[in-house]
Amino acid sequence: MAGCSDGDGPLERDRGGQPRSSGAASPSARPTPTEPAAPAKGSAKVVRTVATGIETPWGLAPLPDGDLLVSSRDTGKIFRVAREGGRRTEVGTVAGVAPEGEGGLLGIALSPRFGTDHMVYAYFTTRSGNRIARMLYDADRPAGEQLGAPDTVFRGIPKGAVHNGGRIAFGPDKMLYAGTGDTGDRSLAQDPESPGGKILRMTPDGEPAPDNPDPGSVVYSSGHRNVQGLAWDRAKRLWATEFGQDDWDELNLIRPGGNYGWPEVEGRGGDDGQGFTDPVEQWKPADASPSGIAFAKGSVWLAALRGERLWRVPLRGGKPVAEPQDFLKGRYGRLRTVEATDDGGLWLVTGNTDGRGDPGATDDRVLRVEVS
Repeated sequence: MAGCSDGDGPLERDRGGQPRSSGAASPSARPTPTEPAAPAKGSAKVVRTVATGIETPWGLAPLPDGDLLVSSRDTGKIFRVAREGGRRTEVGTVAGVAPEGEGGLLGIALSPRFGTDHMVYAYFTTRSGNRIARMLYDADRPAGEQLGAPDTVFRGIPKGAVHNGGRIAFGPDKMLYAGTGDTGDRSLAQDPESPGGKILRMTPDGEPAPDNPDPGSVVYSSGHRNVQGLAWDRAKRLWATEFGQDDWDELNLIRPGGNYGWPEVEGRGGDDGQGFTDPVEQWKPADASPSGIAFAKGSVWLAALRGERLWRVPLRGGKPVAEPQDFLKGRYGRLRTVEATDDGGLWLVTGNTDGRGDPGATDDRVLRVEVS
């Protein structure tokens, strides 16, 4: 094992370099004439600090009233952060979380029927592996006691000290998607029987989505090293971030049944005759190590850990229209999670208390960002 997924690890080599365009997207991703192009140049400005002092924040889920749920990797707790004023209240602790290395309480997501079922989903590490569970959230109970017992909907995702993936999200189709990692065992990414090194797609109850590439399997795409970002554009295309090892981090446009090459290919492989899908964009790990991802104002935005910046990739359809731009370089340290707001901006979560950063007195923080 020669690299660590979250960057700055002692085993990872810094080769520097600048972002490089990966060229044309696949034919299926070509824009229609009606799809507008994002401006070549955009902007990103932090307009306020919403909350401070959160230990190892990882996942973020906006509530219908505008408040935010934030997960803490190492404590196993979920907090509610007031959208205005930033008051932080402990919702509860997810039972069974066993934090270790990059594992712990990772991504969270609200049920697509949250208004009626009040279910919060979480991806987390236990003593036996990674799993996805749902919990009843009762905001009328006392602080710290608002989470019900976890109801596991999917188990058996391999765990490791590194490369646990961990991002979950409900898509426009109301199916549950999960990004997983190879746990440092490269072979898992190409093993069709393993959920490691994959993007998974399942019903809210954890069953394989009936229209998956293999209707009996939750595997949606394979050949991934460590996926920690999932987002959909306005045409309902799925985008994902992926940590490279030494050469290239990736932004991928996900196609059902696609194989993205790891460990045979890192970054662009070109016409290698093996049917692997090239990334839409790629970066040197020193400049990126991307975790969260969001779509806003016609662009994909990536939160970079090791690169300590926010990347913008302007799109027309499934293809970049200009070179990536970076913002906030070094100003807030490691950036773990980015989510779109309901008015076209971004929520941004820092990741300086994860053991690889240099935390300041107010870390970690939730920030509100205006973008164009």
